[in-house]
Amino acid sequence: MRAIVGIDIGTSGTKTALFTEGGELIASYTGEYPMHQPYNGWAEQDPKDWWDATVKGLETVLYEARQHDSALEIAGVGLSGQMHGLVMLDADGVVLRPSIIWCDQRTEREVEYMNKIVGREKLIRVTANPAMTGFTAAKILWVRSNEPDVYARCAHILLPKDYIRYKLTGEFATEVSDAAGMQLMDIPKRNWSDEILGLLGIDRSLLAKMYESPDVTGQVHARAAAETSLPEGTIVVGGAGDNPAAAVGTGVVSAGVAFTTIGSSAVVYAVSEEVKIDLEGRVHTLCASAPGKWTVMSCTQGAGISLKWLRDTCCLPEILEAEKLDVDPYVVMDKLAAEIVPGSDRLIFLPYMMGERSPHPDPDCRGVFFGLSAMHGRPHLIRSVLEGVAFSQLECVEVFREMGVPVGDMVVTGGGSKSDLWSQMLADLYGCPVSGMKSDEGAALGAALLAAVGAGIYDTVQEACATVVKRGDTLTPDPTKKEAYAPYFELYKKLYRTMKDDFRTLSRL
Repeated sequence: MRAIVGIDIGTSGTKTALFTEGGELIASYTGEYPMHQPYNGWAEQDPKDWWDATVKGLETVLYEARQHDSALEIAGVGLSGQMHGLVMLDADGVVLRPSIIWCDQRTEREVEYMNKIVGREKLIRVTANPAMTGFTAAKILWVRSNEPDVYARCAHILLPKDYIRYKLTGEFATEVSDAAGMQLMDIPKRNWSDEILGLLGIDRSLLAKMYESPDVTGQVHARAAAETSLPEGTIVVGGAGDNPAAAVGTGVVSAGVAFTTIGSSAVVYAVSEEVKIDLEGRVHTLCASAPGKWTVMSCTQGAGISLKWLRDTCCLPEILEAEKLDVDPYVVMDKLAAEIVPGSDRLIFLPYMMGERSPHPDPDCRGVFFGLSAMHGRPHLIRSVLEGVAFSQLECVEVFREMGVPVGDMVVTGGGSKSDLWSQMLADLYGCPVSGMKSDEGAALGAALLAAVGAGIYDTVQEACATVVKRGDTLTPDPTKKEAYAPYFELYKKLYRTMKDDFRTLSRL
């Protein structure tokens, strides 16, 4: 039997999944690791943790699969990963410092520098996005300014999944969907921008070779084969950033269909046949993992992170109850939240625990419970966090629709999709059907399908998705619920504008 591998390097762990050619899951393993925050607003990880989790994952799934089929043939490997992270290597391929990952917010000065040197209008015209604290370019400039000895020794700049590619193949390569989030590409031309690199003083030789997502970028070398149990010579394709890969895994590869994923962050992602750019910079335009297409994407930085914070900080009784019932604590929390009416009895949560990107690119804003009263208990807090994250997604969808990007058919994925309450909130607020997936393997499946295209199993990404991806149940919107949410949503939007200057003042205290 031939099989395909998808490896998804996430923020909380790396998932390694082995699939049949038809997309049936054979085996999977997730290896977890920490995120380090040495200072307020910082977020770093050790690339060695990603590699160790990858090795363990490959060993585990391949061993399990070979117990049932000793003649198992691996057709190819696809990679997915958290976007925007900075990995710096020296000339010998040794990691120089911890990776500064997507949710890090330390680069405000560098963003100001980019706007001054390049100009906001030119940045948006070329890179399709305004200067962002979370994007890779600003992180490169931060290292150059604050750790010049590290920058001087840097010979290669990679993204998280591309570091795993290097460890597997020895190749310094990337692909358009992930590289589009570095803010160093000419997005309409789908390649590095010599103009932006020149203005920022970043040597193009530091950057990896560019590919399309299904392209073969290298083969597993002998040392990696010995470590991982992958056969030497196995092809590794370009893969995709986590959200572009999730789009493939959910079948969102053509215009009109979109997905919302709620994990550590939350994303709304839609495909466009042509480049569409929000000149206000509220949402991102990137290259799609389907060749020749582009995407519009939003990102709420503190989605699942906000709910996890609430669980760990305030919900010990729910954790203990979950242990008794042998269920996930979120199941208990969800049940409590369902008992509270829409609007959480006049309690509104702003999910800015990690600053924000969409539709407010603001590293200074922070989480807020607005309207907290002595009558409110943990069920209100839980529901208000769920609603606040859902409000953030609707605020972004409103921008998509304003741009002429159709959003009338939504798929919901990620850990948050396990909550029927959360999914129904999205359907009610979007005013359109929301579907789950029969098999929610998300980015790992998408990466594997890209490998299947690279291996010649399917001719195109669209063919792979049409053959493999199957939807689950569909939730229909409740107009009465949307009406109930409406005044809270309008106040939610107003609160950021009201507190914007106060967030900035707080950050300087």
